[in-house]
Amino acid sequence: MLITEPGVPLVADPVPDGPAGAIGSAVDEPTTVSRLLDAAAAVFAEKGYDGAGVAEIARHAGLTTGAIYSRFSGKAELLAATVATCVPDEFDQLFADHAFEGRPQDLLRIVGSHLVSRDVSPMQGVLLEAFVAARRDPEVREVLWAQFAERRNRLGALIDHGKQVGRIDPTLNTEAVVHFAHAVGLGFLLYEAVGATHPDPDAWDDVVGRVVASLDPNG
Repeated sequence: MLITEPGVPLVADPVPDGPAGAIGSAVDEPTTVSRLLDAAAAVFAEKGYDGAGVAEIARHAGLTTGAIYSRFSGKAELLAATVATCVPDEFDQLFADHAFEGRPQDLLRIVGSHLVSRDVSPMQGVLLEAFVAARRDPEVREVLWAQFAERRNRLGALIDHGKQVGRIDPTLNTEAVVHFAHAVGLGFLLYEAVGATHPDPDAWDDVVGRVVASLDPNG
């Protein structure tokens, strides 16, 4: 007997209609995967990685556990997929993936007042759980690092451009500047996890502005 949450009908995995081993139809598959990832994000954020169960995620999606195991090897791969497909916007918010023109003051767009004034999103809980899970699961760690590497490389290229055009001190280590920007973003994620009160946005911008000004070779 299948037991589901009140008001959530539990349905079987779509019946394959393609070649042997194919899962679902071309129409059903994106919808099913989307439901699974949305449910996984909600359950991981609420229960944490260790507390979330595959059966609970399936019930939340209104599907059977077969819908999960026919697509993912288990909970770790499901979390990895959730991070890869549901959290990119959250990474962009954390690390402020804004336009960058190679000027030191552009770094304020990365570590500036938006960090202290943004709304806390449930997706931040998923990202935090992914960091915890990454300490134990190499699959989760690999996906999480891929998310970092893409943004680190992009920001590093922009900083190098700033050096070349004389807007950022060429003696500064690019990797260190990138690391600083990401460390600040992650620091806010941890502060928000414990409900810490952020400083006033103007006061924060003043402090960060002075740090960023030190990157300018003409400052």
